Amino acid sequence: MLETRQVAEHHHPKLGEFDFAGDDHVVPFEVGPLDVRGRTVQLGPMLDAILARHDYPEPVARLLAEACVLTVLLGTSLKFEGKFILQTRTDGPVDMLVADFSTPHALRGYARFDAGRLEALAAAGEVSPRTLLGNGVLALTIDQGAHTQRYQGIVQLDGVSLEQAARVYFRQSEQIPTDLRLSVAKLLTPAVGGAREQWRAGGILAQFLPQAPERMRVPDISGGDGDPRDDVHDPADNSWQELLALIGTIEPAELIDPTVGAERLLYRLFHEHGVRVFPGVPVADQCSCSREKIRGILEGFSAEEIQQSTEDGGIHVACEFCSTQYDFDPTEFAAAK
Repeated sequence: MLETRQVAEHHHPKLGEFDFAGDDHVVPFEVGPLDVRGRTVQLGPMLDAILARHDYPEPVARLLAEACVLTVLLGTSLKFEGKFILQTRTDGPVDMLVADFSTPHALRGYARFDAGRLEALAAAGEVSPRTLLGNGVLALTIDQGAHTQRYQGIVQLDGVSLEQAARVYFRQSEQIPTDLRLSVAKLLTPAVGGAREQWRAGGILAQFLPQAPERMRVPDISGGDGDPRDDVHDPADNSWQELLALIGTIEPAELIDPTVGAERLLYRLFHEHGVRVFPGVPVADQCSCSREKIRGILEGFSAEEIQQSTEDGGIHVACEFCSTQYDFDPTEFAAAK
């Protein structure tokens, strides 16, 4: 049984049937008999635009796509105006990934990498998430804006994937039994003049939230917080164990296939129990940079810093996320000093 809540009176589901959410919409869901709540998403045109903007090498694009999916799944859970930020700092060729989600729907992402080290890994046939990221940390930050304190959880990234590190984060910081799956692929899609390659990604996150707190209890940590075995600290509750078994049946292709869709996937997983699907939350490729924000930063520069920032008679600032370039006349700021 799949129960849906209509978004509008004249809603016409199409590709995935049911209350079709489509690409770039996060679909919250609840499986009452299993005490499970979660979200699932398929990212299509929006993700492709973010990745194409910088023309990342394929291994880098895959990592950033995973970061974007994870950020969307976690960021859309915010119940207040704010921002969710995912950032890695590592010693690998891809030494930094940043993805942030600003409520209610804005996502942006950026990856920094060493092209020479990446080419060396590719030549040696050693390209993998572990070798690309190396050792370092994954920081997940919730920012509620000015005059509030940020909340940040940090986990180690030592030979584990973003998916594995996220599970460790929930065990350490949230202490909520959580499972998730991420999938990324480049697909051929029909286009004028022939097919074109397009990035797609998908993910599902499920959490065990019974009313009785004792049902969430997990064994004492053994083997350290960074234990790579994902099931070490899972509660023995039958409902949660069944959820893990069901999530484990998901094929990576199901998470990105537009003909499957979010609702159809949820129905396949949970139809025996009944799953309630809530209205989809749209996400958009939208950067938070602006000329006004950058001007405000430059106005805080000293005369010497303005001079050092001047090149070819102007100050030129490019946003690392969206690649938009902002040009300023340095005399604007010199007059204000």
